[in-house]
Amino acid sequence: METNELFKKVRKIEIKTRGLTNNIFSGQYHSAFKGRGMTFSEVREYQYGDDIRNIDWNVTARFNRPFVKIFEEEREMTVMLLIDVSGSNDFGSVNISKRDLTAELAAVLAFSAIQNNDKVGVIFFSDQVEKFIPPKKGSSHILRIIREIVTFTPQHKGTDIGEGLRFLTSAIKKRTTAFLVSDFITNKSFEQQIRIAANKHDLVCLRITDKRELVLPKVGLIKFRDSETNRDVWIDTSMSSWNEAYQKHIQSESIKLNKIFANNGIDNTLIYTDVDYVKPLMQLFKKRESRR
Repeated sequence: METNELFKKVRKIEIKTRGLTNNIFSGQYHSAFKGRGMTFSEVREYQYGDDIRNIDWNVTARFNRPFVKIFEEEREMTVMLLIDVSGSNDFGSVNISKRDLTAELAAVLAFSAIQNNDKVGVIFFSDQVEKFIPPKKGSSHILRIIREIVTFTPQHKGTDIGEGLRFLTSAIKKRTTAFLVSDFITNKSFEQQIRIAANKHDLVCLRITDKRELVLPKVGLIKFRDSETNRDVWIDTSMSSWNEAYQKHIQSESIKLNKIFANNGIDNTLIYTDVDYVKPLMQLFKKRESRR
């Protein structure tokens, strides 16, 4: 991609996602993803209705009248984006590829996080961890993240979600909110790693898909290429038996994935390349907010 084209693409994503963040997502994100807990702010004299468990006995003894501790919500968080950069994300049958959609989603989350004064970091993974950007604050840092997502060329094309999760668990010691953005197309098990990560961190999964990955058109004999292995295979899409077997496989994988999310209490949403992602993200945020 030429430098000018790259700049325009990064700028376009920045303008679109910053606008969405300012006008739509900022308040929802603030409510849905709260800080780690409460932090001490000050003491004041006891008032009727105050929780007696918050009485500061040292100050109370010093002034011979009751004082209570006042706590404020600890707003600042660390947000980690786990970005799947495997070969399958280059696919897109409509106006946008899964990779470009991932870039926009990551930008929306990143801009929402910095408006909330959160730190943001990124883990790029394929079948190995390709790159780690440590968490930082600031708009320039977010623009670097967007630029990296748009331009990053992975060394490998395969997918190992477990590797990305394993790195998250070992590299980020404090509890964080982690967004795993992937199409979840893999033949490698990651159930153990996602269970460990979900126990340690607040893990949220955004599943990216294209409608042509779910239902193939019946157009006869077509040559398909696996973007992760470069293996070619000819398939007659007009064969009912083949289409039925494919649909069963897709449904089975979807049920399996949803079961993994449910068993580990992981919030998740499904986002299509040909559908506006604002609605599923808003539904996800509101779902989390309703449980607060």
